[in-house]
Amino acid sequence: MEVREGRWGRRRRALLLCCVLVAAREAAWGQLRYSVPEELPKGSFVGDVAKDLALELAALRARGARVVSQGRTQYFALNANSGHLVTADRIDREQLCESEIQCVLRGEVIVESEMKVYGIEVQITDINDNMPSFREEEIELKMSEVTAPGARLPVPEALDPDVGSNSLQNYALSGDEHFSLSVQAGAEGEKRPELVLAKTLDREEAAFHELLLTASDGGEPARTGTARIRVVVLDANDNAPVFSQAVYTVRVPEDVPVGSTLLSVTATDPDDGTNGDVKYSLNKITQKASKIFHLEPDIGAIRLMRNLDFEERDSYELKVQARDGGDLFDTAKVSISVTDVNDNAPEISVRSALSEISEDAAPGTVVALVHVQDRDSGGNGEVRCSLGEGVPFRLERALDDYYSVVTARELDREQASEYNVTVRAADGGSPALRSSAVLALRVLDVNDNAPVFAEARYSARLPENNAEGALVLTVRASDADWGQNARVRYRLREGRLRGAPLSSYVSVQAETGALYALRSFDYEEVRELELWVRAEDGGAPPLSSNVSVRLLIADENDNAPQVLYPPAPGSGAGAGAGAGAVSGWAGVELAPRSAEPGALVAKVVAVDADAGQNAWLSYELAKATEPGLFRVGLHSGEVRTARSPMARDAARHSLVVLVKDRGRPALSATATLTVVLAESVAELLSELGSAAAPAEPAGSLTRWLVLAVAAVSCLFLAFLLLLLALRLRRWRRSRLPPPPSGTLRGVPASHFVGIDGVRAFLRSYSHDVSLTADSRKSQLRCAPGSCCDTLPARPPPDEPTQLRGEHAATQRAADTDALTVSVRNAAIPLPDSLPPRPSLARSCNSLPYRVSPFLFSTCVRSDVYC
Repeated sequence: MEVREGRWGRRRRALLLCCVLVAAREAAWGQLRYSVPEELPKGSFVGDVAKDLALELAALRARGARVVSQGRTQYFALNANSGHLVTADRIDREQLCESEIQCVLRGEVIVESEMKVYGIEVQITDINDNMPSFREEEIELKMSEVTAPGARLPVPEALDPDVGSNSLQNYALSGDEHFSLSVQAGAEGEKRPELVLAKTLDREEAAFHELLLTASDGGEPARTGTARIRVVVLDANDNAPVFSQAVYTVRVPEDVPVGSTLLSVTATDPDDGTNGDVKYSLNKITQKASKIFHLEPDIGAIRLMRNLDFEERDSYELKVQARDGGDLFDTAKVSISVTDVNDNAPEISVRSALSEISEDAAPGTVVALVHVQDRDSGGNGEVRCSLGEGVPFRLERALDDYYSVVTARELDREQASEYNVTVRAADGGSPALRSSAVLALRVLDVNDNAPVFAEARYSARLPENNAEGALVLTVRASDADWGQNARVRYRLREGRLRGAPLSSYVSVQAETGALYALRSFDYEEVRELELWVRAEDGGAPPLSSNVSVRLLIADENDNAPQVLYPPAPGSGAGAGAGAGAVSGWAGVELAPRSAEPGALVAKVVAVDADAGQNAWLSYELAKATEPGLFRVGLHSGEVRTARSPMARDAARHSLVVLVKDRGRPALSATATLTVVLAESVAELLSELGSAAAPAEPAGSLTRWLVLAVAAVSCLFLAFLLLLLALRLRRWRRSRLPPPPSGTLRGVPASHFVGIDGVRAFLRSYSHDVSLTADSRKSQLRCAPGSCCDTLPARPPPDEPTQLRGEHAATQRAADTDALTVSVRNAAIPLPDSLPPRPSLARSCNSLPYRVSPFLFSTCVRSDVYC
């Protein structure tokens, strides 16, 4: 006994060593194989997976691994702390594999962190946990008394679910000397017990015989099962039923309907009466098969009671017995083969999957591990997998029926923020069966988009004199990113305007992008602002973009026209000419009584600080002493005669010119002109004196008049004396007759003094007026002929008198035609821009009134003493 145990121990050690070597070899190739006996308690050790796969326990615990068994029941589990493969439940080999010699359970070990899968096979070895058993504990057999010794009577076989040495090994019979036991070996190794008649039966001696049949297996210790056999002795029946064939074979598809007749067996018995009445029964059938098939005892038809499933079992073997009324029988074998039908769609199971992925994930990133299988066989079980169209993912085969779903290209959350990836599977059947599974994957945002303004350039108009805090416009920028990366804030870029920072003029609301005016704008000071607004998102690092904003200040009619000429009384236009007396006579113009209609008298010059139509000015005569005598140009402001002055017209006229802009409402200003109709200087002075008399106290006015008359008289007398002396001197030297009276060096004296000279001057002078927007910056410029000395050069002494007379007449005409006054644009004020001779300036400026610029320039350029 010890020797036997030693040999058995050595065999077990050798077997264990062989299993370890095989497991190590298979682990190297990604396939683990273990062997465990059945009926182990839950949690029993199966194998060291961590060691066989070279997995670190720390990484295994942190990142996770699990075991997935094929089928609906999980028989194994992975201990994360030790890395051992243990049983998850008690395993019954007979329930799983029935009578199959090899019972192997397959599964996979999935390592979550590495997205890897390893195959595993566990062989379930049999233990002697089942005893042989008979279907019936008491068996009744009948035998005719005429049966000759040596006749055989089959008895039901015992069943033992175990396999190998633990299965049924032998039978033993006890109880009666008339019978012995013979065990026959079948073609497949099964053992069939038969009763052998050892002695002739005598019904009168014994009507029945009691026997005990014992079946035993080869386990250690052996297990046995018993059945009581009662043999009833009958009268003679010398013919047994005979089947038409020893083996019946049929092939049926697995989708055959329940209740269908699969086949019928037939046995014949030539006896008559009850001895020839054949009944059919199933002699040997498993418990599972007995629930599927039913044999009709009278007709021998085998019917289907439950649906067949090729994936569970593809063949069945039945033994049918035909027994007549005299208990004679015959047996036949029925072989039923089940053919596969494409009745199982592919099964898709997601073993591991990500729910979120960053949009900057590299191509080839694994997002899911999918297992696909089909329970059908052959072409019906060949599965083809694919992904739905239009998704940036692809399938890669991982191991056997495992597929990895990986990214095919870079992702863009702005194009698609989430994906429903459909994994489709179709088998090779006809028609093909299909199934699908959906993977929901959300794409996480990365700050890869800068804010974009709705417009490339913004422009707005703001009326001047706006209220502080007025809304100018709102800029909008959008960011294609999500969450904090898409949160846009606005701010002004630094800049300065007129020495002050732009932030003192406008501000931008950081959240909404609204621009507000921080001060009231004046169009005349600031007409437009050019600034930049920056939009910045909330990413890390933040992205930004700029946009140009042009703010135009719209003009409003907030400035009335300003009259530049004539200056208003008291404005200081005559400063330097003699205190306040001069300013009281501003705007005095001279018009000859002989002027024709349309003759230019004066020009009113006004400007408006506004722009556009708010600065378009029109002139109209609002009030006049003689309404029909003068008119004003609507757009030029020129005052001209509407008709020729008549003798009955007054000498002095007061005109009020209304200057009005085209704003809404329109603003206006007035200019007052005093026009004196005079043919001579004396008449002019007389009118001006009479007009100026009321302006000052009587004593002061008289004093100034006396001084002015005295000065003019002295100057006039001195001038006459000088002319007379020059004539006498010339006459004496030339000894020629004196020239005609009234001439001085070829020029008539009336051109310089006296009423005739003034009249000739008034009739002959002409002037051009050209003014800027500010008439105070205008100047009077004489024509080239009038800027020279009006006294011609002395003729040669030897020139004949007649020739000198003709030359004098020609010179007079030329001097008369050349005496012109022009008013041109200049940068110096009038009348100071005219450079008078010192003596003339003192003479003219000493007058107690203001002389018209036209007359003043005439006096200066003609060398005439006023």
